[in-house]
Amino acid sequence: MHVVIVYDVGIERLDAVRHVLKKYLTWIQNSAFEGEITAGKLEEVRLLVSQVIDKEKDSVVVYAVNNPSWLEKKVWGREKGSTDNVL
Repeated sequence: MHVVIVYDVGIERLDAVRHVLKKYLTWIQNSAFEGEITAGKLEEVRLLVSQVIDKEKDSVVVYAVNNPSWLEKKVWGREKGSTDNVL
């Protein structure tokens, strides 16, 4: 499946969340990652991120799609993360 994960976390947890997500996905913006991932790996990500974030203050949003042809990706300006994904 293809996912886009965006997050808004406390500054003291930014690097920890980014470090987890970089192991599984491509960093495309300051607080956004995307890429292809299995359901099992996504569950790993969820467990690891949940150990880092403050559930009362932080927010992590996952957009998932099983068929990437349903999405069209357009970048206005410079593309920050280089991905091979057609998302």
